[in-house]
Amino acid sequence: MHVETGGIVISQLLPDLQGDVVELPDGNTFILAADAAADMGNAALLQAGADLLRLVAAGVETHVFRLVQVGMHVKIDDLHVVLRDTVSVLSFIIRQLPHGVNHRRQSSTLRIENTYAIWYSILTNEVIHMIFPTASLTPRPIRLNDRIRNWAWRSMHGEYGDDAMRHMSVSLDDIEGFDQLPEIDRQDIAIRRIAENAPLRICEEELLCGAATLGSGIRHYGLATYHGVSTYECRSHLTLKLDKVVREGLDAYKADITARLTDPALTDEQRRMVLSLDNAIEAIRIWHTRYLEATRIARPDMHAVLQQVPFGPATTYREAMQTIWFIFAFTRLCGNWPGIGRLDWLAGSYLENDLAAGRITMEEARDIMASFFIKGCEWIQSDTPQKTGDAQHYQNLVLGGLDEECREVTCSLTYLALEVVEELGISDYPITVRLNENSPEKLLRKIAEVMRHGGGIVAIYNEPLILRSLEREGYSKLEALNFANDGCWEIQMPGRTNFSYSPFDGLQILNEVLGLNSDGPAPDFPDAESLYQAYLTELSKVIDGLYKKRIADVYELREGRWRAIQPVKPTSVISLFMDGCLEKAQFYDDLGPDYTLRSPHIGGAPDVANSLHAIQQLVYVEKKLTLPQLVEILRRNWEGEEVLRQYVRTKYAYYGNDDDVADLWHSRLLNDFADIVHKCAENRAHPVKFVPGVSTFGRQIDWLPNRTATAFGYRKGDILSGNDSPTPGTDCAGATAMIKSHCKADLVRQSCGAALDVKILPATLSGENGVDALMGLMRGFLALDGFFLQLDAVDVKTLLEARERPQDYKTLSVRVSGWNARFVTLNREWQDMIIERNAQARGV
Repeated sequence: MHVETGGIVISQLLPDLQGDVVELPDGNTFILAADAAADMGNAALLQAGADLLRLVAAGVETHVFRLVQVGMHVKIDDLHVVLRDTVSVLSFIIRQLPHGVNHRRQSSTLRIENTYAIWYSILTNEVIHMIFPTASLTPRPIRLNDRIRNWAWRSMHGEYGDDAMRHMSVSLDDIEGFDQLPEIDRQDIAIRRIAENAPLRICEEELLCGAATLGSGIRHYGLATYHGVSTYECRSHLTLKLDKVVREGLDAYKADITARLTDPALTDEQRRMVLSLDNAIEAIRIWHTRYLEATRIARPDMHAVLQQVPFGPATTYREAMQTIWFIFAFTRLCGNWPGIGRLDWLAGSYLENDLAAGRITMEEARDIMASFFIKGCEWIQSDTPQKTGDAQHYQNLVLGGLDEECREVTCSLTYLALEVVEELGISDYPITVRLNENSPEKLLRKIAEVMRHGGGIVAIYNEPLILRSLEREGYSKLEALNFANDGCWEIQMPGRTNFSYSPFDGLQILNEVLGLNSDGPAPDFPDAESLYQAYLTELSKVIDGLYKKRIADVYELREGRWRAIQPVKPTSVISLFMDGCLEKAQFYDDLGPDYTLRSPHIGGAPDVANSLHAIQQLVYVEKKLTLPQLVEILRRNWEGEEVLRQYVRTKYAYYGNDDDVADLWHSRLLNDFADIVHKCAENRAHPVKFVPGVSTFGRQIDWLPNRTATAFGYRKGDILSGNDSPTPGTDCAGATAMIKSHCKADLVRQSCGAALDVKILPATLSGENGVDALMGLMRGFLALDGFFLQLDAVDVKTLLEARERPQDYKTLSVRVSGWNARFVTLNREWQDMIIERNAQARGV
């Protein structure tokens, strides 16, 4: 048998396998079938393994060997020791290569170690040294056992997501007259049917149970259908109140509902709403009972935990984590996409107590935490349709920060969570850490150690600034101290808030002021300030329109209660875990929660600032041409004006380079935008908060068709700024300068949030120097009063390789905006955006 790859011929390497060595489409990856290996003698296997190791050492760029499920009965003897020693020798030699080929050296070591893992697996039916992708030259640590790492690998490659897609929903077709029932009855029946019939899943490796096993949940649809049509609506951009269910159990909710039903002042509508909350609890009880029965014999350890929670209060770390997961999983099983909230604040004390009492070891605690994260990968599919990413389910969690008594929350659980994502690279729970000037040095170091591996899994909040911002919005200090997010990065009070935002393109407003989308007479202004004031006038009209559309025309004071004007959809599972809903007997969308927030989000602010800066310099300072002349050039998309276009691209320093003149336009715009939003809601007796935020969430792709050429030298169709980050290609002074530019705005006014994305070259983050540099960036961001920082490390070469060979990069994660996505699940336009953004990555 002859197999040729990369110019190297493997002759008689695996004799007489009759096709059991299979060449995959990329020409470089081979599968050794298990049954073939079982027929080989130890000597042949040893020779094959040694030859493969030599080939990897000789052709590190072209040989990748991947393990596919294997199982056989082969006498092992000491063969794995021989292979291991061979790997050690080759790895040592490669590490001695000249310093100039450092990246190649590290790559070689990883590939050799992975090859050994494959051969050891073939011989022993075990997996060791499973390699999870990293952007860093520093390998990911290995702390978890091989069994858990293998489970993570399978989950991250779509085993459970594919299974869910085989069971999309449950049917209600057998219920006669279902479509004639009141909507609240239809919802209650649907949720109960899901609890009764959704497939159960218990993985051999897991230490927490409960799974969202219906595929429609991945798509955010209701998971019960009547004649093929979803029967209720789902919700996202929210975080449930989980502290009460952890500390008191669902039976406490049942008691609260029973007491509420005794209130004679309840209307019939309110009474029915409260009964629906009770029905939601009973649906959870049905699902819980099914898992109790399923684990009775198969998993006695899980069965014992489920006998206590979630209906009773958690008494141990495992019980607390089981409660959090079970409620979260059931909410997702019903099609909703909730966030987690402050995980260490919720469960950290239980772990500390267990450790102090000797009830658990740190290794056992880590396995439970790993189970939590791996189960969060249950919606990953092996072949996700390419759109805007597959990890976009708003299941973010928050770590660190102060509690209600201003004590630091950071604890052993905080570090366990970070260690798990550091090792496995799981991006499905984007983590944001609340940092302040007194945050432990150890915490900053661990965050940096996670960040250097890339994927954008961990971001940071500037806690002191956010606390000030929330108090400006009328929250008490006690309330503000408990802030988290909506499952993305927008700030809210967890378990107390109904939130939605309204994104708009700030650059398009400027284009309209300049008349770039028309063929009429080009406008003229005597100076840049006059142009800016005209822009603010139009911006105010947009904000007023959003207030009217999202608040004034939606809610009213009726019979002494603020209500939605139109009937709302019942949302019993969500409303059950929202403070205020039971007390008011009003659903989540009917002003039930303590707070309802609506937030206009300006996008393209850096592009507006750059445009104003270029116009000011080119037209009003240098007087190279008039504004009408510039408008005509932009209408023609810079056609015939390449010299001038290159002049404005290269002559001026733009936002993101710590240039005070350029940055002033950006700071003024954000500050004026926040003032307009706040003035819009002033003197209006209304319970809905109207708060400003700064984001694009990738919408710069959606906005491209309506955008024109820009005054700072970009053509129609060019990808422009994302969130509040510099326009790709305009930041030339490094990450520190970018942070300084961003922080010149008074970001305390942006109480919903303002996101800055910073891309760092992975090669600059290796070793302790790289970690120290990241820690310095974080400290600088806090000191300069930034709001929310997303750091990512990935090189463009890797992204381009992933585009060409997606099968080799299934788990490569990138930060998109408030969520992460596996790069290969993004469509071409979104991949272009990520690649162009990362082309501007800098050293630290």
